[in-house]
Amino acid sequence: MSATELPASHAELMDGVYRWQRHIYDLTRKYYLLGRDRLIDGLDVPAGGTVLELGCGTGRNIILAARRFPDARFFGLDISAEMLETADTAIAREGLSGRVKLAKGDATEFNSGALFGRATFDRVFVSYSLSMIPGWEKTVSAALAALSPEGSLHVVDFGQQEGLPRWFRSLLRGWLRKFHVTPRDSLRDVLESEAERTGATFHFRTLYRGYAWLAIVKLGH
Repeated sequence: MSATELPASHAELMDGVYRWQRHIYDLTRKYYLLGRDRLIDGLDVPAGGTVLELGCGTGRNIILAARRFPDARFFGLDISAEMLETADTAIAREGLSGRVKLAKGDATEFNSGALFGRATFDRVFVSYSLSMIPGWEKTVSAALAALSPEGSLHVVDFGQQEGLPRWFRSLLRGWLRKFHVTPRDSLRDVLESEAERTGATFHFRTLYRGYAWLAIVKLGH
């Protein structure tokens, strides 16, 4: 899919949101995007494996994952040109440009062969992006379609704060709306349904009293 085919409204919205925020994004988000490092540690990338991140943003996760799995190759997709500019700079600064390839695309519908020169990946992960993607259910389906036969999809995102006080949930959701973020109430159900549809195994856990949800869908097991 070419950049001209992207849904301009959402791409432009994300560029507008992150045009300035991208410069302080990682510094501020580390305090409330919880569970990202746990997801990375659990990727368990096979030797010489390939990893795709959907909604790669500033490249923070790909850089950490590339350090964690030094013989793997990484690919990042994002709809925001502003975020990709920041990611590309950060990846080059870390000396990882030879192992990481970035592309602009819509995570709900993308052609990985055209964008990255390969059809499937050993691991696909989505970190705090489904809560920002319109039609996010399509991203789950697209991610599973991009997996190799023994691959796995890893997702971390906002949960329902089910173990936290109601006032906290209300304040958090009100604040997140300012950044066009909506925790997905049906995230667990959609992932579990997709796992059943594809004959995959499904692993799910709540983190920090439901503040975040972490899930893994494994094919071929």
